[in-house]
Amino acid sequence: LPGTEVQFQMAPRHRFSEFPESPGKDTLNASVLILLFPHRKSVYTVLTQRQSYDGVHSGQISFPGGKKEPSDENDVHTALREAEEEIGIDPLKISVFGTLTPLFIPVSNILVTPVIGWVKKKPDFTIQPKEVASLIITDLKKLANPSLVRIKPYEIRSVMTEVKYFDYEDNMIWGATAMILQELLAVLKNTGLFDS
Repeated sequence: LPGTEVQFQMAPRHRFSEFPESPGKDTLNASVLILLFPHRKSVYTVLTQRQSYDGVHSGQISFPGGKKEPSDENDVHTALREAEEEIGIDPLKISVFGTLTPLFIPVSNILVTPVIGWVKKKPDFTIQPKEVASLIITDLKKLANPSLVRIKPYEIRSVMTEVKYFDYEDNMIWGATAMILQELLAVLKNTGLFDS
């Protein structure tokens, strides 16, 4: 895997000293599902727009996923369970390829494992409206275009910093989601998927 070096190409420039730089004993585990599927002669994935709430990730764009529950057997089970809850995808229809490099998110003290899954056709999604405001069906071949990567000033916890993001169809995809996507795109580019 390309690893954290590639992920951090899309990281915000400012690091907050009040948050840990690496996982500790109190770090929570979570998983997200990168669901790949063929669509319009390309490979797509699905992102969720979170509902607004009183929390650090309010309204952000993310992969379906969430924190590991005691009943979850492993990281894959967490990702599949959360995806079923949030976007209504049947876990039995998903072929799991593996995982990307786990990513530590200091602001929430969570270690996220991205799980890659594949379905044979675009699913009929059913969103959980309490958690998901909308879906962003994302063409990864289009997202791989370097011109979609932008930088702009952004305020995080009352601190102005510079944020790198993917400007995808007027959606600002940044933070952990952008970092995970950066590694995913690097992996897919190595397969020759975007050569045609």
